[in-house]
Amino acid sequence: MHMIEAVIKPSSLDAVKDRLMSLGILGCTALECKGFGKQKGHTERYRGGRMDVGFMPKILLKIAVKSEDLEKTVDAIRDAAVTGNVGDGKIFVYELTKVQRIRTGETDLDAL
Repeated sequence: MHMIEAVIKPSSLDAVKDRLMSLGILGCTALECKGFGKQKGHTERYRGGRMDVGFMPKILLKIAVKSEDLEKTVDAIRDAAVTGNVGDGKIFVYELTKVQRIRTGETDLDAL
Protein backbone atom coordinates (compact mmCIF):
# COMPACT_ATOMS: atom_id res chain seq x y z
CA MET A 1 0.00 0.00 0.00
CA HIS A 2 1.15 3.52 -0.74
CA MET A 3 0.15 7.06 0.14
CA ILE A 4 0.25 9.60 -2.66
CA GLU A 5 0.37 13.30 -1.82
CA ALA A 6 -0.03 15.61 -4.77
CA VAL A 7 0.20 19.40 -4.64
CA ILE A 8 -1.67 20.80 -7.64
CA LYS A 9 -3.17 24.04 -8.92
CA PRO A 10 -6.78 24.56 -7.84
CA SER A 11 -7.81 24.79 -11.49
CA SER A 12 -6.64 21.19 -12.01
CA LEU A 13 -8.74 19.65 -9.24
CA ASP A 14 -11.79 18.66 -11.29
CA ALA A 15 -9.71 17.11 -14.06
CA VAL A 16 -7.66 15.10 -11.56
CA LYS A 17 -10.78 13.96 -9.70
CA ASP A 18 -12.46 12.84 -12.93
CA ARG A 19 -9.35 10.94 -14.03
CA LEU A 20 -9.04 9.18 -10.66
CA MET A 21 -12.70 8.18 -10.70
CA SER A 22 -12.34 6.77 -14.22
CA LEU A 23 -9.57 4.51 -12.86
CA GLY A 24 -11.77 3.28 -10.03
CA ILE A 25 -9.89 5.25 -7.36
CA LEU A 26 -12.82 6.25 -5.19
CA GLY A 27 -11.14 7.72 -2.12
CA CYS A 28 -9.29 11.02 -2.03
CA THR A 29 -8.86 13.84 0.47
CA ALA A 30 -8.39 17.38 -0.86
CA LEU A 31 -7.10 20.20 1.34
CA GLU A 32 -6.84 23.86 0.39
CA CYS A 33 -3.36 25.13 1.19
CA LYS A 34 -0.78 27.70 0.15
CA GLY A 35 2.80 27.21 -0.92
CA PHE A 36 5.66 28.33 -3.09
CA GLY A 37 8.48 26.77 -5.05
CA LYS A 38 10.11 27.78 -8.31
CA GLN A 39 6.98 29.82 -9.01
CA LYS A 40 8.05 32.14 -6.13
CA GLY A 41 4.62 33.61 -5.58
CA HIS A 42 3.27 36.50 -7.61
CA THR A 43 2.72 40.26 -7.51
CA GLU A 44 -0.69 41.86 -6.91
CA ARG A 45 -1.91 45.45 -6.80
CA TYR A 46 -3.66 46.66 -3.67
CA ARG A 47 -4.94 50.24 -3.46
CA GLY A 48 -2.63 51.29 -6.26
CA GLY A 49 0.50 49.74 -4.76
CA ARG A 50 2.30 46.57 -5.78
CA MET A 51 2.56 43.79 -3.23
CA ASP A 52 4.54 40.56 -3.47
CA VAL A 53 2.44 37.60 -2.43
CA GLY A 54 4.79 34.84 -1.35
CA PHE A 55 2.36 31.94 -1.22
CA MET A 56 0.20 30.65 -4.05
CA PRO A 57 -3.11 28.86 -3.49
CA LYS A 58 -2.74 25.12 -4.01
CA ILE A 59 -4.65 21.89 -3.39
CA LEU A 60 -3.06 19.02 -1.46
CA LEU A 61 -4.48 15.64 -2.44
CA LYS A 62 -3.97 12.59 -0.23
CA ILE A 63 -4.75 9.24 -1.82
CA ALA A 64 -4.13 5.78 -0.35
CA VAL A 65 -3.79 3.10 -3.04
CA LYS A 66 -2.94 -0.56 -3.45
CA SER A 67 0.61 -1.09 -4.67
CA GLU A 68 -0.62 -2.41 -8.02
CA ASP A 69 -2.56 0.84 -8.59
CA LEU A 70 0.36 3.14 -7.74
CA GLU A 71 1.87 3.85 -11.16
CA LYS A 72 -1.42 4.33 -13.00
CA THR A 73 -2.63 6.68 -10.26
CA VAL A 74 0.55 8.79 -10.33
CA ASP A 75 0.41 8.91 -14.14
CA ALA A 76 -3.26 9.95 -14.06
CA ILE A 77 -2.59 12.80 -11.61
CA ARG A 78 0.36 14.05 -13.64
CA ASP A 79 -1.47 13.83 -16.98
CA ALA A 80 -4.57 15.62 -15.64
CA ALA A 81 -2.67 18.37 -13.79
CA VAL A 82 0.06 19.28 -16.27
CA THR A 83 -0.10 22.64 -18.02
CA GLY A 84 3.59 22.89 -18.85
CA ASN A 85 3.98 26.04 -16.74
CA VAL A 86 5.96 26.62 -13.57
CA GLY A 87 3.79 25.85 -10.56
CA ASP A 88 1.99 22.75 -11.87
CA GLY A 89 2.86 21.00 -8.61
CA LYS A 90 4.57 17.90 -7.26
CA ILE A 91 3.68 14.32 -6.42
CA PHE A 92 5.10 12.54 -3.37
CA VAL A 93 4.80 8.80 -2.74
CA TYR A 94 5.54 6.82 0.39
CA GLU A 95 4.72 3.40 1.77
CA LEU A 96 1.88 2.80 4.19
CA THR A 97 2.46 0.33 6.99
CA LYS A 98 -1.10 0.16 8.29
CA VAL A 99 -4.59 1.34 7.40
CA GLN A 100 -7.69 0.82 9.52
CA ARG A 101 -11.30 1.71 8.76
CA ILE A 102 -12.78 3.21 11.92
CA ARG A 103 -16.38 2.11 11.32
CA THR A 104 -15.74 -1.62 10.77
CA GLY A 105 -12.25 -2.22 12.11
CA GLU A 106 -11.12 -3.62 8.74
CA THR A 107 -7.39 -3.27 8.20
CA ASP A 108 -4.91 -2.80 5.38
CA LEU A 109 -6.16 -3.75 1.89
CA ASP A 110 -9.67 -4.47 3.18
CA ALA A 111 -9.78 -0.92 4.57
CA LEU A 112 -8.88 0.71 1.26
